[in-house]
Amino acid sequence: MITLKQTRLACMATVTGLVSLTACTSHTAEPTNTALSASTTSANSKTSSAHKTPGQVFDLSKWNLTIPLDLDQSGNADTISAKDLASYQIANYFYLDDNQHMVFASPNKAITTPNSTNTRSELRQVFDEDTDDKVGERNPKSYFALASHPQAEQFASVGARMEASLKVNHVSLNAKYADKPPAYSVVVGQIHAGKLDEIKEEGSGFGWGNEPLKIYYKKFPHHATGSVFWNYERNLVKDDPNRIDIDYPVWGHGWESDEDPGAKGIALGEEFSYIVNVYGDTMYLEFSSENHPTVKHKINLANNQDANGDIDQYDHPQGYLKDWLFFKAGAYNQCSTKDAPSFRYPACPGTGDWQTDKADGNYTSVTFSHLQLSAPKAMTE
Repeated sequence: MITLKQTRLACMATVTGLVSLTACTSHTAEPTNTALSASTTSANSKTSSAHKTPGQVFDLSKWNLTIPLDLDQSGNADTISAKDLASYQIANYFYLDDNQHMVFASPNKAITTPNSTNTRSELRQVFDEDTDDKVGERNPKSYFALASHPQAEQFASVGARMEASLKVNHVSLNAKYADKPPAYSVVVGQIHAGKLDEIKEEGSGFGWGNEPLKIYYKKFPHHATGSVFWNYERNLVKDDPNRIDIDYPVWGHGWESDEDPGAKGIALGEEFSYIVNVYGDTMYLEFSSENHPTVKHKINLANNQDANGDIDQYDHPQGYLKDWLFFKAGAYNQCSTKDAPSFRYPACPGTGDWQTDKADGNYTSVTFSHLQLSAPKAMTE
């Protein structure tokens, strides 16, 4: 895990390769084609963010951060601990814009986490600073569970809630395989399940680290607007051919569509909001935007009934009932540079140099004006 000391040392030297690294530089927002609405402009928007970090404006005490850099030379993307986030920012990838909003950015080509070929500048939920460094080491106090989990009382929380308001500034303009679903897209919110070796060894069908929720924004370069949708991943082993993402459109179209969403879509720079409320065994979703109808969905995560109320014969019969769960939010760039037959790999271009890739449009950028974690709220069916 990278420390603030390591980042500050990077401020003192010129670093070649991916980007000039600093946690000391002020920034401006990415240009967009839509002006900020009055509701998203803070009262102190004219105040320079040079002396503030995201953790001084947003409550990041229950998050750690993954960035697409390897400053500690571990061979993996660096993680900034929850205790360091209060005073942390880094040029190009994680900072406040002039409206005091939190910007995440990630190029197509950069260092990744061990189990992904996609780069990210992304927050990961943690529940207790004392267990922050133990995330991924099978400590239930770093996760939440569904109410029906057989050991639900051992977890940090039964259910959880995340709400956010954001705008997507940019998605990659290029992909070798434009027809593969992840091309031109970014994930701006997730529920992820933990990878748990002891559960896999029991043969119970849980613990593979799949995602019951990924909230996507996708925009083709020749379209004026993009689509917002969410995916549910069947909770199956990695090499099961039925382990695919099931998409549910919100505004515009879904996972595989190349249709132009037109006026039904969301433009770059246009704000939208989401609420994810996991209460009991059910995930309740609400999406809202000023110029679009509010959309609500719900799905029971403890069985194989989909969000349309139909039984999915290919999903695990108990869904994510026994999984260990956590939220993520930020910019999880879906434009993988990997060139392989799977539908997951659009072979997007990138050089690994931030300035070159930014100039070529081979990156993603997302700005959050609001992000909050809280206890789940009771819902009536």
